[in-house]
Amino acid sequence: MSRLLDALAWFNRGLERVLHVVLLALVFGFTLFIIYQVMSRNLPFMPRLYWTEEFSRFAFQWMVMLGAAVGVLHADHFVLEAFPRGTRADLTTRVIRDLACLALGIIFVYHGKEFGLSGLRRHATASGMSMVYIYSAFMVSGVFIVLFSLQRLLHAALHGMDAMEAALNTPHEIETLDTDHETTLLDSRYPSADVTHQDQGPRP
Repeated sequence: MSRLLDALAWFNRGLERVLHVVLLALVFGFTLFIIYQVMSRNLPFMPRLYWTEEFSRFAFQWMVMLGAAVGVLHADHFVLEAFPRGTRADLTTRVIRDLACLALGIIFVYHGKEFGLSGLRRHATASGMSMVYIYSAFMVSGVFIVLFSLQRLLHAALHGMDAMEAALNTPHEIETLDTDHETTLLDSRYPSADVTHQDQGPRP
């Protein structure tokens, strides 16, 4: 099982790097399309390219779906903690959270396949692009969500939920502030030897 986790983690790290590049390209393209639309509406000499409006919407849809998948890996989605940290109820809800993400990914794959294939019969109005390239975003996102959820669940099963979250979760801002505050208190109570025994010049 440990080898399976290592292989899955290695594979998912590669997928995450690819997703970061794709998301960066989508953001860049989305921004350029929006800028061109604004300029073409205010500058008469610029041609009105209606397909840019479609492409900006398509890029935004893919950004949402791929970004949601990456958010599952690092638990970046909005979470409401209803129970005290470390209690059995809190641990149960965290396990249910990852199981729910896995179930959602499976639903996206199962129904997203049919939804994506339905795009073969439809085309975008301005660009004429087949909508299969847009509708398939749900299925693709579902595949990533399943892989990332499996890694989280397998890691938690082998090493515990706390170890998994420490390795994968994005650090919480409040926890980071608490850690910095504790470090400052320790530094104030126990100054380093370099500060305490500074060279104060020759003694008489």
